[in-house]
Amino acid sequence: MTLAVLSFSSRGEALGQKIKKALMDEGAFVTVTRCGSGELLEWTRQHFYETDALVFIGSCGIAVRAIAPFIQNKTVDPAVIVIDDMGTFSISLLSGHLGEANKLSTKLADILGAVPVITTATDLHGVFAVDSWAKEQGMQLIRPERIKEISSLLLEGKKVSFRCDVPMKGPLPENVYLSEKEEDFVISYKRKERDILQLIPPVISLGVGCRRGTSQETIERAFQRLLEKTDLHERSVYQVASIDLKKDEAGLLAFCQARHFPVTFYSAQELQKVHAEISSSAFVESVTGVDNVCERSALLGAGEGAELIHKKEVFDGVTMALARRPFTVRFEEKI
Repeated sequence: MTLAVLSFSSRGEALGQKIKKALMDEGAFVTVTRCGSGELLEWTRQHFYETDALVFIGSCGIAVRAIAPFIQNKTVDPAVIVIDDMGTFSISLLSGHLGEANKLSTKLADILGAVPVITTATDLHGVFAVDSWAKEQGMQLIRPERIKEISSLLLEGKKVSFRCDVPMKGPLPENVYLSEKEEDFVISYKRKERDILQLIPPVISLGVGCRRGTSQETIERAFQRLLEKTDLHERSVYQVASIDLKKDEAGLLAFCQARHFPVTFYSAQELQKVHAEISSSAFVESVTGVDNVCERSALLGAGEGAELIHKKEVFDGVTMALARRPFTVRFEEKI
């Protein structure tokens, strides 16, 4: 976690240093800055997009004016906390759920002996917060503007239904029901056209093979065609895997970087150990030392218990396959 603290007085700076020591002992990266004349806006501009959380040790008014020009939406905004100069209150100001400002404000309150101030209604009323829960599960949100509708229904004591395409464990929260139709939100790695909240589990390993010198654009076009053919949502892909012969393939590396996909490379010996029904090619084996790169890579990358859900497809000399790793969403008793 990266955290930037801004203070406006000697007392505030001392509080910032106390926070820094406590959090850095836990592995966080923390900077503490004493704000000089005219530096507020530039400091906020720099850190708003580069850190997980901003902590203003001063007034709420200063913090609100500082962050106002940079606020985008709840899926990308950092956590913003305000702590008064006396260290009495730790206030969750922005991105309480997805940015985890509520959790952080409580943690900082513990460090300083302050009172945490949480104002999100679902937390105050002990109601299921779908956005916080989704983040805890590692899922991404599509159409997050629908979150408030779900929260409003639950706060009014009304029922909310959802459909889920992956295994579940644990009792459902109060007034939250599983349904096959007319759902208020859906948990799925497939593309959904309905205008409802979608939670996407990171379950897809993308195996890739390509000719030497294949461009980033060619690989991107192949990926788009694969998405269209499988109706897969691109955000369900959590990694790319291939053979180590491709570890310096510029087009593949550029594709992964542009898409923010982590990429793992395996040796032919490692890929040979994958036991599954694989599309075999004598030509591929003569070149790479293994009979299939994309299917074996996808499965190995997805880990034990993975399932090959889409076998090798060839697009302009690029081979791609999809494997799904085991993934269970968990509802806890405490929710």
